Amino acid sequence: MTLPTTMNAFVLHEHGGMDAIRFHEDWPMPKMGADDVLIRVGACGLNNTDVNTRSGWYSKAVTDATTGGGYDEVDGEDPSWGGAPIRFPRIQGADAVGTVVGLGSNADPGLMGKRVMLDCWQRDWSDPDNHDKTGYFGSERDGGFAQFATADRHNVMAVNSDLSDAELATFSCSYTTAEGMLNRAQVGAEDVVLVTGASGGVGSALIQLAKRRGATVVGLASEAKHAQMSDLGADALLPRAPEQLAKALKAAIGRDTVTVVADIVGGPYFGAVVDVLARGGRYTCSGAIAGPLVELDLRTFYLRDLTFTGSTVVPPQVFRDLVGYIEAGEIKPLLAATYPLSDLRAAQQAFIDKAHVGNIAVIP
Repeated sequence: MTLPTTMNAFVLHEHGGMDAIRFHEDWPMPKMGADDVLIRVGACGLNNTDVNTRSGWYSKAVTDATTGGGYDEVDGEDPSWGGAPIRFPRIQGADAVGTVVGLGSNADPGLMGKRVMLDCWQRDWSDPDNHDKTGYFGSERDGGFAQFATADRHNVMAVNSDLSDAELATFSCSYTTAEGMLNRAQVGAEDVVLVTGASGGVGSALIQLAKRRGATVVGLASEAKHAQMSDLGADALLPRAPEQLAKALKAAIGRDTVTVVADIVGGPYFGAVVDVLARGGRYTCSGAIAGPLVELDLRTFYLRDLTFTGSTVVPPQVFRDLVGYIEAGEIKPLLAATYPLSDLRAAQQAFIDKAHVGNIAVIP
């Protein structure tokens, strides 16, 4: 097939508000290396990392909750999620799904024409478990908010599924993040897991993946969203911030403690969720959308023999496992809405407003 020389793309030009991302109808096509494949993007999901990178929220100078606004204290030397300044211009978008239309000389010819999902973690494949050498699709490398994208041949997997591109685009980042958290916390069938932010992409993934392991799961989310979430498999759904969490747990599941807290919210409610951890419990975190600075009573931490883990980069096997779960029908997508790529700003604002359940995708 004859490929164009330019494409439509939404490009991040600097840290800031929504005006920092701009739509271009004549952006140069991505260049393909020997180990790359070229993908015609069918859909790309939205994620907090895209919002936080665009706004500069990862800067230590910022202490606010994730709002998506720009910050005056952030400059070009402030770090991205990985601790190094991002290079502009940058096409964001971590959760790309599409069809392979070009191959580098080292790529598998069998991938040509296949529909593929992308692992959002960009690794040094000579040292794939080295987190310091790991980047993020749409941050350290151009991503999927465009008509075409390139990816390392190791980072794509053909997927056999009846799900649409947009539905598949809800999985990669959110579900690998969730599975990584559950792995770090060593969640098993004997556990009782409390999930904060349960209606979002990662939160809804945590519910499904924890239930897949046989755990008892309690989700915290706005009561207005409980009806939409009721078929995820959670054993109980509670308000986003119950006034007496232990009492609410007792009424819902017959006990006032949990063995695991899977937190993506942080902020002022952090102390309440830590307080309901049983002795020997585990707290795992991969987000702080309600605020990165929290108060911790160290007596609770050490007197209850708690274990805290942070979770961001996951082993390569997690993505391969995820594709297997999808193909086996063990997890399902929660696609809240789709937008044309040209309306990315509106899509991102809807994502930030969080009136939805699940995730949002854009379609080039």
